[in-house]
Amino acid sequence: MRVPFLDLTAQYNEVKPEIDAAVAEIFATSAYVLGKWNRELEAKVAAIHGVRHGIAVNSGTDALRIAMQACDIGPGDEVITTAFTFVASVETIVQLGATPVFVDIDEATYNMDPSKVAAAVTSRTKAIMPIHLFGQLANVSEIERIAKEHGLTVVEDAAQAVGNHYEGKAAGNWGRAAGLSFYVTKNLGAAGDGGLILTNDDEVKERSLSLRIHGMGRERYYYDEVGYTSRMAELQAAVLTCKLARLDDWNRRRGELAEIYLQELSDEAIGLPVTSVGNNHTFHQFTVRHPQRDQLMAFLKENEIDSGIYYPVPLHLHKPYASFGKGAGSLPVTEKVSRECLSLPIHQHLSDEQAQFAASQVAEFCRTAAVTR
Repeated sequence: MRVPFLDLTAQYNEVKPEIDAAVAEIFATSAYVLGKWNRELEAKVAAIHGVRHGIAVNSGTDALRIAMQACDIGPGDEVITTAFTFVASVETIVQLGATPVFVDIDEATYNMDPSKVAAAVTSRTKAIMPIHLFGQLANVSEIERIAKEHGLTVVEDAAQAVGNHYEGKAAGNWGRAAGLSFYVTKNLGAAGDGGLILTNDDEVKERSLSLRIHGMGRERYYYDEVGYTSRMAELQAAVLTCKLARLDDWNRRRGELAEIYLQELSDEAIGLPVTSVGNNHTFHQFTVRHPQRDQLMAFLKENEIDSGIYYPVPLHLHKPYASFGKGAGSLPVTEKVSRECLSLPIHQHLSDEQAQFAASQVAEFCRTAAVTR
């Protein structure tokens, strides 16, 4: 049985009438930039998260970069974050001239371990960037407490956490700003790239609006600072707005599939995702851990089951970012998880039978590996 990692065609077909009508309207009116679809998307995503402002930009990467710049993070500043993440989290810190300071992750959730944060604070620390990985928030209540104690800014990397909340408070409310990603693989994905900044801060909102259009102020062609070309195309905003109405149902379906995996694999010698207390998990990824991860991946491939590795090498061991870390062995949990993690197919167009088959093959591998070890 074929079990695909994603099925973007099925996703499009489900929303095809709405998307096609919206795209036709955009071409008919030639309203391609910062029009009604952008405004509608910004308002609706902000409302979902219970924040005052949403600013649409052209990628999740720019959402983080612009949000940090709008929070005055720049040269000489240190930003505490983790190395078990997509490169954009750290890349944007470096591009602003700031210094990423890596702390280890919690082995159960793969998110920032708050117990490591306070020791990483120095006189140069300006901010903490918790990364809400795989569909649940980091321990933001403790991170928020530490930030307040030390007078630090929190900028949330919520690229994988659209619609997520912790203790009833949604992403975007735990810091001065948050960055969402709408890359095609996300729970809410565009037809390409897209991102959005969430904030309750009026100053961050105004600066973000300016920075996304070259640093232009309220008067056209007059510039307040060096900015970016980061408008979200109306076509992308329209696609996202059309899909947004189905997001709750799609996330609910991911939860049902996750429950199948959890039940079928509960007795196996494999690490399973843990939803921390207070969190809702939307399962952007369903990531398991096994010491023979590469062999498991090959076994699944032989049985026509896709899988993916997020992330095979933590960022402090990559050449461009090695100078910001302390080398191999400095983040033991991060490094162990990177060696063992494997993400199984989980998307709203997967059938129960496909999930059960994938789980059965994982279970078969685990039993065989246990016997031969």
